[in-house]
Amino acid sequence: MEEPPMLARSIRLEILIPSLLTLLVACGGSSSSGAAPTAAPVPTPVPMVKTAIATVDGKSVTILVSANDMTLYYSTPDKGGKITCAGPCLGAWPPLVLAAGQTTVTAAKDIPGAWSTAPNPDGKGIQVIYNNWPLYFWAKDMKPGDTTGQNVGGKWFVATPGLQASA
Repeated sequence: MEEPPMLARSIRLEILIPSLLTLLVACGGSSSSGAAPTAAPVPTPVPMVKTAIATVDGKSVTILVSANDMTLYYSTPDKGGKITCAGPCLGAWPPLVLAAGQTTVTAAKDIPGAWSTAPNPDGKGIQVIYNNWPLYFWAKDMKPGDTTGQNVGGKWFVATPGLQASA
C-alpha cells in the first residue's frame, strides 16, 4: 500500500532535519574534547624597508627600497641622525615615515644595522632612520628601480644595506 504524499514528505523531514542538525554541530559546533583552542597564527608584517637590485652610477647594486619598491636615500648633512631636510627640501625629498598607528620600523631580515625613528621637524610624521641616517624618497624617481637622486648636489645618495653608521 502506498503512503499518502503528505505522510511521506513528513517522514522524510523527520529524518532530514536531525541529520542536518548533526552535520551543523559536527562542522561548526564547539568541541567537547577539553583541548585548549589553537591560537590563530600572527601574520608577519610586510617590511616597510627591503632590498632590491638597481643600477647606481652604472653598476648593479643592492639598495634599500620602501614597501612599494621605491629607492630610499640619505643626505650627508643629516650625519648623526640630525634631520636637516625641512621646508622646501621636503618637496623634493619626502621623508620615509611610519604609517599611522605604527610604532616600530619593520625591515627585511637581510638588512644588517640599527633602525630607529625621530619626529620629523616639519610635522610630516615619525621619520625612519637607518644606522643613524634619516631616509628619504626623491620626488623625481618615477618608478621602482629609478636612482636619479644619486649624488644630487653632492650630498644625496642611494641608501644601501650596511650603510656605515654615522656618529
